[in-house]
Amino acid sequence: MKLDRTKIFVYIVLVFENEVLGGVDWVQAETRVPNEGDTVMGKRKGEELTVPEGIKKKKKQVTTPRPACSWVHFSREFIKEYSASHPESSGLKAATKAASDAWKSMSVEEKAKYTRRAREVWDNYLSTAPARVPKPRRQAKLITRCSPGRLFNVLQRLSPDQKAAVKGMGFGSLLGLRCRTLRRSLCLWLLERFNTARSSMNICGERIPLSPQDVELVLGLAASGKDVVNSGPDELIAELRLSYTDSNRGISLRLLEDRLAAPEAGDDFKRSFVLYALGTLLCPTARLDVSPSFLHFLINMDIIHQYNWGKFLLDRLVREVSRFRQGKQRAVGGCLLFLQLFYYERISVGGPCELVPIVAPCLSSWGEEEITEREKREKELGGYGRGEVIYKERCHGMELVVDRTQPDDLLVREVDTIVEHGLDFADEGNPTKEDQINGEIVMEEAKEDQINRAIVIEEENMSLVGDVEVVVEPVRMLCRNRDYGCTETLNYTEKTDHEETCAYAPCPCPLQDCSFVGSAEQLSLHFSSKHWDSGRRFQYNCPLHVYLCKDEQFLILQAEEDGLLFLLNKGIENIGLTVMITCIGPSSSKEQFFYDVVSERGISSLRLKSCTQNFPGHVEGLPPVDFLLIPFGYVSSSGQLNLEVCIWNSTELGAD
Repeated sequence: MKLDRTKIFVYIVLVFENEVLGGVDWVQAETRVPNEGDTVMGKRKGEELTVPEGIKKKKKQVTTPRPACSWVHFSREFIKEYSASHPESSGLKAATKAASDAWKSMSVEEKAKYTRRAREVWDNYLSTAPARVPKPRRQAKLITRCSPGRLFNVLQRLSPDQKAAVKGMGFGSLLGLRCRTLRRSLCLWLLERFNTARSSMNICGERIPLSPQDVELVLGLAASGKDVVNSGPDELIAELRLSYTDSNRGISLRLLEDRLAAPEAGDDFKRSFVLYALGTLLCPTARLDVSPSFLHFLINMDIIHQYNWGKFLLDRLVREVSRFRQGKQRAVGGCLLFLQLFYYERISVGGPCELVPIVAPCLSSWGEEEITEREKREKELGGYGRGEVIYKERCHGMELVVDRTQPDDLLVREVDTIVEHGLDFADEGNPTKEDQINGEIVMEEAKEDQINRAIVIEEENMSLVGDVEVVVEPVRMLCRNRDYGCTETLNYTEKTDHEETCAYAPCPCPLQDCSFVGSAEQLSLHFSSKHWDSGRRFQYNCPLHVYLCKDEQFLILQAEEDGLLFLLNKGIENIGLTVMITCIGPSSSKEQFFYDVVSERGISSLRLKSCTQNFPGHVEGLPPVDFLLIPFGYVSSSGQLNLEVCIWNSTELGAD
């Protein structure tokens, strides 16, 4: 219905007269038609009216505008001069275009005038403007790309041959996935209690550390083997990347779903499946696609089962949660399903802890029905974190030796166990059942009246209280880095701690055409003999002039004294180049070296003094270390970057 504007205006005036000025009655006013003078008077009266009580007028907050940059100062002057000299030009479009072209053609010295002016205004702004109080970040709901339901749907469509291929790669545990949705309220609660510095959870008043073995227990992925390195020369994966994407963006999940729908089960299927599992469940990022850097460890599909996926998944989870807390991304990456199931397994809400058989991996034990029932019990207790912490440790390679001299012989049929610590099993008044003794160990005894025996379990030996005695001896195992020179033999507990800090951790050769992998010492000898002309040799504490061409991403530096290898890394950002020095060695190594990087242009110079960090090879992107940002103005016209570097050895550094 079309309204008449005159009537609307009349009603507004009459309402003011009746309600505010105490004018004529509303019923009488409906039939009154004001003349032109009344309308004018109504306007004047309305201007003089005060705001009625009860109506608060919202005041617009007046803030000091942020100062302009050097380009704005230049463009203001240029546009005035341009408009005066080009009167035929109408509007700002042509003047702004001319100003942009003129600014791009100016040298750094010519821009210095406006840069100084902008700096003075900015300094004055900082000294006079009130401190800005940042708004507290509120996370109303969880945003994540972790989608177990999406992977669950793909798993249901796999053929028997494809499932066999998945098992051959070491991802067979994912075939038992039964959970299709995340409990986002629980995940948010867990993220608030996730200590990224210590890789631990602060729950129920206790700090529960997270380790790759926990990933193995929950998800069934290997927690030992070679480190997963998702970096290297781009040329090595250029062909693979083109087969998945023709742009600089990531790999589309929809494309991977289409590839997995094909009946074949070869290398292309294996590679697509690993990428899809990483992008949807194991290592999702804040993006909607899969990172192409994962292709670096998917070149040779025959060695996929040799990787330490537990360590890689946990490291990525810590990295993604850290980036989320720093405000670098809105979505939370990493495997949040691992945190959810880990909480279910480690926190008991069913009263006193009982010794019951545990199915490993736990992934297959939690379906939608079990999770719904668990959430119901959490709600009945008043929320999360109301239960008790259960201490579990998975033990592998335990060898049971039965004392046959005793009259009641026991036959031990299964050796792989899960030991529950902190529970009192030696209470003769409350004997445990035969099928609950030591996790999943099943025992048969000749006489039925002697089945129930109390067990006292210790870390390295176990004895039955009574006539039957069982001795447990840990099996000694070699370090996983034995192929690279480590000769240590350790039991299971020692093996895990040792491998995290082993000096023989594998380091691949940083050159793209070389497939050599060895310890840091072996890599040093290999580089000296095979690639002596592919880097620069230097002496500690002595400055060295080097240069990086336009297409070079890094330069290998080798110390003459001890043969250690360093990488001078170069990256490209929007406003310049980034330069840093890293040492090639195990990531767990604590050895550091002071270094200087200097870039000069005329009388100006930029300098970075920092300590090296250890990485097993070339790191793609911008690692979390100090770097020097060099503007493009310091680069020559041919794209060559000239630098002066100096590295100090750690012994003389300690003396200083």
